Amino acid sequence: MNFIKTSIEGVIVIEPKVFDDPRGFFYESYRKELFAQNGIKDDFVQDNVSCSAKGVLRGLHYQIAPRAQAKLMRVLRGSVYDVAVDIRTRSKTFGKFFSILLSAENRKMFYIPKGFAHGFCVLEEGTEFMYKVSDYYSPEHERGVLWSDPGLAIPWPKLDRAFILSDKDKKYSILKAE
Repeated sequence: MNFIKTSIEGVIVIEPKVFDDPRGFFYESYRKELFAQNGIKDDFVQDNVSCSAKGVLRGLHYQIAPRAQAKLMRVLRGSVYDVAVDIRTRSKTFGKFFSILLSAENRKMFYIPKGFAHGFCVLEEGTEFMYKVSDYYSPEHERGVLWSDPGLAIPWPKLDRAFILSDKDKKYSILKAE
């Protein structure tokens, strides 16, 4: 696997070593010791899978301490535009984001440590998105940032339809240093 550091400290893109042959393909998507050697030492406790229609936009979500979550994302079918926003108020990159195209075709994975809001826009019908988290879902610790926050200026993809958002995601506030 190739672990690629990004412009935001702690955010890592992972390219697995894929073995293709006439039968199909094989790759390791997670190997604890290899991830630890590359600075990812989280104890992942839960796997989540979502299937979404083209145009669904989920996020920007996070959980606060003591239930903050690190996440390791990948796409099993289809593609997404995936975004991590640094919400660590003491970070030199507070309010900055990193985005990446994740797809079943490119097989890239995206690691986001605790202290980031996360969201994604689905680019293809029936996209299956899978991610590991380092703590369990906790509704009382769940928070969010408005996906269209003008201060973040995330260049969400232009699609042939309006984004499909949950009522909750439509109501989040803009990011503020607290």
